[in-house]
Amino acid sequence: MEKRRLGKSGIVVSVVGLGTMTFGQQADKKESSKIMDTAIEGGIDFFDTAEVYPVPQTKELCGLTEKIIGKWMHDKSISRDSLIIASKIAGPAHGWYNPPLRSDKAAIDGFNIRRALEGSLKRLKTDYIDLYQIHWPDPGMRALDALETLNTLIQEGKIRAYGLSNETCYGLMKWLNEADSAGLRRADTIQNNFSINNRRFEDELSTCCLAENISCLPYSPLAGGVLSGKYNDGSKPQGARFTNYLNGPERQRKMTERFINDRTITTTEAIIKIAERENINPVTLSIAWSKQHPFVASTLIGASSADQLPANLAAAEITLSQDIITEIDHITQANLYPMG
Repeated sequence: MEKRRLGKSGIVVSVVGLGTMTFGQQADKKESSKIMDTAIEGGIDFFDTAEVYPVPQTKELCGLTEKIIGKWMHDKSISRDSLIIASKIAGPAHGWYNPPLRSDKAAIDGFNIRRALEGSLKRLKTDYIDLYQIHWPDPGMRALDALETLNTLIQEGKIRAYGLSNETCYGLMKWLNEADSAGLRRADTIQNNFSINNRRFEDELSTCCLAENISCLPYSPLAGGVLSGKYNDGSKPQGARFTNYLNGPERQRKMTERFINDRTITTTEAIIKIAERENINPVTLSIAWSKQHPFVASTLIGASSADQLPANLAAAEITLSQDIITEIDHITQANLYPMG
């Protein structure tokens, strides 16, 4: 599988990476192990996780995903150097959602970064994490405090590089400017939502990434599974994330409305027609579209069963023609910003 560098770091990863937020919820421990086995066999060497996984998050389950990955590596005698592992510290998410960690007092500062990292290292059964990410911004925080700690952790060999997630254009540039001013290591990556159904990243963040040599790690390239077509015609497939969310708290119901609405379904129907015409699985097409952007290093796929992996992995070997890319551009321009 093709490999790409993360920013200016020494880390090179497979162009398709494995997201693991389903491990311990939608996928039990046995199925999670099968998913990881299949991913490795398919050429993936980049796993992305977080201290707050699995999703949806609960106090009882936080950290379970990292435990599943750590046990899998131990039981399979996986060489640690053969995998690139990314994890994240949970921030407060702008107040709309407070992660159920550290007695509901998630924050981004040197103290919390060290506490969160030590927990992740223990659960993953490893002495270092390749890419450590700030999961949600912490508005008003003193960036220099976090930067100094991240820089020290790199010097100590506990992390190799760091990145951001769910960050804004302003936030990204602030982090870079603070690091440059203090002579500290810069972020190398940003992990944000990016798909055919949600192209907001291209407004300004993509320009920043290209100009500053920051690698995007798109998550949800299938727009929460919507681009597979499984929610078309009002379908509510049993066990699917948004089917479950409809019966969940208000926050989950609102998220479902953002991902599944008239515009996203209209776009998805048009994408499926292209896929059928080109004899490509719509899942494969959507991931291939993501990885062809010059600011993207590795597109993160997710799965609740190993059977879903082949269509995801096939995207690594497909290059969409410029005619198809242009056609998709026209479709998304007609249905601009389906998601908030």
